[in-house]
Amino acid sequence: MMNENKASRLRFEICLPMTLALASTLAIQPARGQASDTDWKAQTISPVANPIYFEDPQIDSELRPVFLEHRLPGVFRFQGGTAPLGGDVQVFAVQARYALSDRLAIIATKDGYIASRPDHTLGHTYGWGDISAGLKYALIDDKPNNFILTPGFTVELPTGNEKVFQARGAGLWNVFASAEKGWRDFHITGNAGFLIPDDFGAQTAQAHYSLQLDYRVCQYFIPFVVGNGYTILSDADHNYLSGVPLNTELYDLSDLGSTHAAGRTQLTAGAGFRSRLVKNLDLGFAYEYGVTSPQGIFKDRFTTDLIWRF
Repeated sequence: MMNENKASRLRFEICLPMTLALASTLAIQPARGQASDTDWKAQTISPVANPIYFEDPQIDSELRPVFLEHRLPGVFRFQGGTAPLGGDVQVFAVQARYALSDRLAIIATKDGYIASRPDHTLGHTYGWGDISAGLKYALIDDKPNNFILTPGFTVELPTGNEKVFQARGAGLWNVFASAEKGWRDFHITGNAGFLIPDDFGAQTAQAHYSLQLDYRVCQYFIPFVVGNGYTILSDADHNYLSGVPLNTELYDLSDLGSTHAAGRTQLTAGAGFRSRLVKNLDLGFAYEYGVTSPQGIFKDRFTTDLIWRF
């Protein structure tokens, strides 16, 4: 287990160079909100739901405060039994992206503070989340046909607090591809990837996938529908609650290393909207509901963010 001083030092060493890079210069390309009105990208929006893994294929420089209100089901169904649960998990985070060119960007997708507050069975715990960062590259940027394809990766370092189900394993890789296609005011955005742990005994491997359909009614109201899914590909060997065999994972919040979850698919469906408050400032809101049975730890979730592009 990484002690608090070591985790804090590692968090500082990772964040400082990125902070200096962001502060050293303005973005070298126009941000999406500053693009020409004739550029199809100026009409697109970033995903709101599943903010850690549903990566936008567009290349921008931005800072994005994010707040999650993740509500837990009243009864948690695990392998061979049930336990009362209820309550919620709240996450306060800030994401950062920095365009090194019109095709390449540094992305920092996970950090922040987690408040886990179940009503039953587990106590209230508070602590820092793990940190993840990486790169994405616009492999295909077909402006005449309003299409973009962007593969990328992030690596999650176990710098967080074990009390809030972080700091598992030796690192978690997310290898993904995101794409978007536009038809005037209508856009389809998709993402698919794999979560690959460095230690398969401590964390599970997973496939994740997301799809969003949005329509621009006006600058201030851009509604969307969204679906997110996770399929667990392997079992690990970590038991919670004195050996309870878990048959679910914690979606995008944590890879628990569950022992009886391989083959399970967890799905959510939701809707929301974005509002372009000014040319380089977007507000987003999403609501998701767990649609698979059993729900695992996902009853429903509210996500809100604010994107400042520069």
